[in-house]
Amino acid sequence: MLHAFKSYIKSASLFNSTDRILLAVSGGVDSIAMVRLFKEAGFDFGIAHVNFELRGEESDGDETFVQNIAREMGVPLFIKHFNTKQYATEQKISVQMAARDLRYAWFEEIMKAQGFSFVATAHHLDDQAETFFINILRGTGISGMHGILPKQGKIIRPLMFTTREKIMAFALEQKMEWRDDRSNKSRKYLRNKLRLDVLTELYKINPQFSVKLDESISHLRDVESIFNNHIAGITADLVQHTPEGILISIDWVYEYEPHDTYLFELLKPYGFTFPVVKEIVHSLDTFSGKVFYSPTHRLLRDRENFIIQPLAELVAEPEPAKKYRLEKGITKIESPLALCAYETDQVADLPMGKVSIACLDLDKLVFPLELRKWERGDWFMPLGLKGKKKLSDFFVDQKISLADKEKTWLLLSGNDIVWVIGKRIDNRFRISPKTKNAYVISCTDNSKDSETPVGSCCLLFS
Repeated sequence: MLHAFKSYIKSASLFNSTDRILLAVSGGVDSIAMVRLFKEAGFDFGIAHVNFELRGEESDGDETFVQNIAREMGVPLFIKHFNTKQYATEQKISVQMAARDLRYAWFEEIMKAQGFSFVATAHHLDDQAETFFINILRGTGISGMHGILPKQGKIIRPLMFTTREKIMAFALEQKMEWRDDRSNKSRKYLRNKLRLDVLTELYKINPQFSVKLDESISHLRDVESIFNNHIAGITADLVQHTPEGILISIDWVYEYEPHDTYLFELLKPYGFTFPVVKEIVHSLDTFSGKVFYSPTHRLLRDRENFIIQPLAELVAEPEPAKKYRLEKGITKIESPLALCAYETDQVADLPMGKVSIACLDLDKLVFPLELRKWERGDWFMPLGLKGKKKLSDFFVDQKISLADKEKTWLLLSGNDIVWVIGKRIDNRFRISPKTKNAYVISCTDNSKDSETPVGSCCLLFS
């Protein structure tokens, strides 16, 4: 066992003989066997033990046992207590996930403070088999089929060359003592149920099951590497990061099959699950406007692109119902968007024809004017068109994206829309041959999408 252990560490390039290694030791047979092998190999190591306070006296007994092991070995010992259930409740995650997060964050602290190069866990081939089937049941995609990696950042698994059966044989041969965790026999946990009910049957069919599975997983890792390189190339070419959000061309999605697999790999970094991605793909055959959510992002299915935006940024935007006054005589405001305005009787000299400038008949305006975001049901009479038009239909005709619609502000006189800011004025307020006085208001450079708090030039409606 010692020879195989040292050979595996060298062949997998887990660490150098001069590195200091922090061993994660629970007190179970796997971690105690790892401690013995590190000691016999002559490596420089310390022991870290976490008391998760989940099993009362048993947890305290594990702690005392590990303390004795460290004293016997003459190596540094680090112990930490966590109220794991309380943390899980506060973070709204499972106890198992809470325990994992807490211990690895603590391991990182120890490594930085004490100069350890890596933290070693006692995972072995049977753990890999269990993880493989758990990931299949959860539908995690190709990334979930590469098993437990021997080395992942600062985490190493030096027992990934052997099985639970061989570790137990080594422990008995060496007359080692260890602690048994009764929860490992509870079938309420998926991992235990797989170990006790499923993998037992597979070992009956082939006693070398976990070894053969490891060989297959090795091939899957190679396939995953090739696949990831391919996806990385596509991502670099076709995923655009813009002020509007992250854009993925819908035309591109049509070109690559299977659509759902390619799109899943592109959307996975933003938290979208495979079932949601399948719904997004189905939306390709429907009208634009559908919205999909992950825990962290929103995806808008627009006409030409999928537009992905962080939820945190969307929450930070002002509510659509918020309204602002623009008093007569104000020449400049900075918020909620930057605008400049002036009055003139030199009507013939006006800068007509620019969407960023609204030239309006001053005598038809009722002050104070109002600024607000667009709302469902809004309508106006667009310059250049006859009659009324719903603002939503105007957006469709102008091919304005969903994200851009959300940023659109309106200027109103009373209840009438005067200007869809930066896009079109209302025909009723246009400059005509009868106009004597004009009101000219314009978007200043790079200001149209400003979402800053209301300033002193613009008073918030009560």
